[in-house]
Amino acid sequence: MTRASTDGEGLPSGDLLKRIGFHLPHRVLAPLRVARDFGLGAWFRGQGRWCPVCGQSSRKFRPGGTFVRQNARCPRCGSLERHRLVWLYLTQHTDLFDGRPKRVLHVAPEQCFAGRLKARLGEGYLTADLLDPHVMERMDITRIRFSDETFDVIYCSHVLEHVPDDRRAMREFRRVLKRTGWAILLVPITADRTFEDPTVVRPADRLRVFGQEDHVRRYGPDYVDRLREAGFEVNITRVADMVSAEDATRMGLPWGAGEVYHCRRAAS
Repeated sequence: MTRASTDGEGLPSGDLLKRIGFHLPHRVLAPLRVARDFGLGAWFRGQGRWCPVCGQSSRKFRPGGTFVRQNARCPRCGSLERHRLVWLYLTQHTDLFDGRPKRVLHVAPEQCFAGRLKARLGEGYLTADLLDPHVMERMDITRIRFSDETFDVIYCSHVLEHVPDDRRAMREFRRVLKRTGWAILLVPITADRTFEDPTVVRPADRLRVFGQEDHVRRYGPDYVDRLREAGFEVNITRVADMVSAEDATRMGLPWGAGEVYHCRRAAS
């Protein structure tokens, strides 16, 4: 697999606009995204694929991802496989959209989710990140400034593999989660067993050892043990638990699209 700035059809990749947009003010970035999504929607008009995030059909999905995968990115909203999997889970297996007020913490918000969640959740929705200038709250997740039991829901996807002290971040998530709340804490599972080495610090070495320049570990299935050690009860859901093989193909969800780790505070 290789990095790419185009999606294989000569069109700019969503990752490229994301990297550029990180440095642009929202008033400039927003119309660029609208124009991009309109053009891609027209180019990929058809019925071969359906995205549960935006509810739109396309003749196919685009290649996408940091390391380009075929049939990965929705051309209309930019969702990748893991986003479509999580959206299905949120709508089918949680109370997130039941209309009751909630305080929701969304760490490192994905473009395909943030606007939709804000529209449906209202004032209780908070986006946070350590570096992204477009979020509502600048946050180090190993030192969350909010008091105990603040949030009804926490969603954090593909962030912990960037955090040197991930165990502390997990404990912080548990601390600020209400006793009746729940969290979805996702990471890429790319090893048979979790591996980390704090002496690996150069970007080139991290790319070679961990698969990406800013990753500090590879997680294995024992990731769930870290969550439990931090004080969570964990339920794991996979693609096959939610949709048929036919629907999975239509939504661009390979059986290996990942797992949803649904966490609740374990009794003390």
